[in-house]
Amino acid sequence: MLSNTVLNYIKNVLENMPADWLNLTTHRLDIYDEELAKTEFLEQFETLFNNNNFQLSSLSELPTAYDYIRLGHPLSCVLEWVVANLNNIKAENVISFSSKTVPVLAVLRKNLLANKNTQIIYKGELPSFFDPDIVKSIYGYQFDLKRIENTEDIPVFDGSTVFISQQDDICNFDLTQNVDFFINIHPQLGSVLLVNGAQNESYISEIQHVRRRETIAMTPANTLIALNHLLEQSSVINKNSNVEANKSLVLKSIKEITGTNIKALVGSSGLSMQYAIVMGLVHDALENHKGKAIKIVVPPNCYGGTNDQARRVAACNDNIEVMDLPVDGGKDMVQSIDVVLDKIANEDAIPYIIAEIPTNPRVEVPDLEKLKNVLSKKRKTKNGKTAIDPVFILDQTFCPNVHFLGEDNMLSSVKTIAYVSGSKFPSGGQCTAGYCVANKKAEVLMQKIALHLRLCDNEATDLQYEILAKQLPSMNQRINDAYKITREFVTFINANLPEAKINFVSEELAQQGFTPSVFSLDLPTKGNTDEEKETYKRALNLKLINLMINEIPQESKFCVSYGQLKGCYWTIPATSTQGTTKEGDKDYIVRVALSANLDFELHKKVFLDFVENI
Repeated sequence: MLSNTVLNYIKNVLENMPADWLNLTTHRLDIYDEELAKTEFLEQFETLFNNNNFQLSSLSELPTAYDYIRLGHPLSCVLEWVVANLNNIKAENVISFSSKTVPVLAVLRKNLLANKNTQIIYKGELPSFFDPDIVKSIYGYQFDLKRIENTEDIPVFDGSTVFISQQDDICNFDLTQNVDFFINIHPQLGSVLLVNGAQNESYISEIQHVRRRETIAMTPANTLIALNHLLEQSSVINKNSNVEANKSLVLKSIKEITGTNIKALVGSSGLSMQYAIVMGLVHDALENHKGKAIKIVVPPNCYGGTNDQARRVAACNDNIEVMDLPVDGGKDMVQSIDVVLDKIANEDAIPYIIAEIPTNPRVEVPDLEKLKNVLSKKRKTKNGKTAIDPVFILDQTFCPNVHFLGEDNMLSSVKTIAYVSGSKFPSGGQCTAGYCVANKKAEVLMQKIALHLRLCDNEATDLQYEILAKQLPSMNQRINDAYKITREFVTFINANLPEAKINFVSEELAQQGFTPSVFSLDLPTKGNTDEEKETYKRALNLKLINLMINEIPQESKFCVSYGQLKGCYWTIPATSTQGTTKEGDKDYIVRVALSANLDFELHKKVFLDFVENI
């Protein structure tokens, strides 16, 4: 059992913790080292513990645990540290999830790629949404499933043994030698996975990466409940009585915002939603186009999570391939789609295209009439048969207010699914939950997407629905207000630093409804060689960002946020949102995102100081 010293310390920490631990979705990149995610935070947290220091000021100075709450956060790290102490193991061996299914899938994925056997052992009942047949047939994961009465009945196995236990006390593990991975699941909070034994520690980074790409960490609110439950040994968890009313309000708001009558789906994050979309489409392809190759078409420089997730899905199935779609920085999305769809048609394969409009980070919008035509174009296979129509998967996070999918809208004639990351405008940065909608032509696909959202237990949490219910009704007004101030800032920079190249929507596109509040800034450079020029520009990027966050720390932050309720956010895509993108496709430019709530005159003054000191 944990010593009273540890219990008392954690109790004091929870009473004194910074409000940001519970409320922030994105954290500061300037005090974050991705290579030391979680470990640097916990090393300094342990120092505070050893000194019995739980002062708010000291807790506030701890380095960023993860740059984005979806991946993990201070409270998830503390929970994992406590469970590790309880079981006398390293904190890195404990990983918490909002999902009750994905930790199982994470082990199965690793063993699929390693060609290793898995047995899943459980007491009582498995979660109702865990469908073994679909996990085997669609995900390609193989395993034996066994129900037992007592842990003494767990058989020795040549491979990995996963033990699933449904229990109120999610932090309590009864470790036994025959089990490699213990997964405690709680009906409301999520799950905690414990990696047992040094021989299984090679799994840790890959399990973490599944949490990073296909789901989210246990949310701060639920982690806090789990920690308090551990401290107080109470099984009482108050269920939000307004869940159905909140869901209904959220779905109604999404319908009004998107202009489509097809019922939306709401996931725990944008990538959770995207994973359900991709696996739902793979499921549809395997059922309706047996034996045909699946091609997932993705811009090579788009958001790194999108790119990486698509490649991770392809890595698990020899029949799935990722194809590049150049869309940005001088490459025309429509032309690129035309070329790639001709190639896929010739091979009689199934095309799924994932693209952002506007593009990220260069904020470009294709000619929508031409886009519709190229996606609607009838193509032939090399044998003269009619080619399979593409499904267009649209990430419209930058402009969720634009109507693409209604009966009279631009993409109504193309099978289209659109999704939005909820940590941006939908929630104003207060939660990660994202949503997806379809047009009439793609409505039939939503059933499969819903199935995989449920199977992965990646639906939005009750609190996420509550936050969206409050924030979605004001979203379009916030988008409009933030766009106006962003346009003013772009005009100001153009006037005072005309040598810089700014990527932003034109006035004409804004009239069509494309009103993002993010732009990218290619700063002027100098040097005798390309290498010298690039080195100078990269240093200048950081000089600008550091000046902004040092001079206006209460508003300007070095992070990847967008659509927040207040402040101004600065990042370099190559070192943040494009983290897993191939080096040659990365953008070493400054990306700026503004809210309507900031001291605009001060931002202009500091920018002028920067210009004068170049």
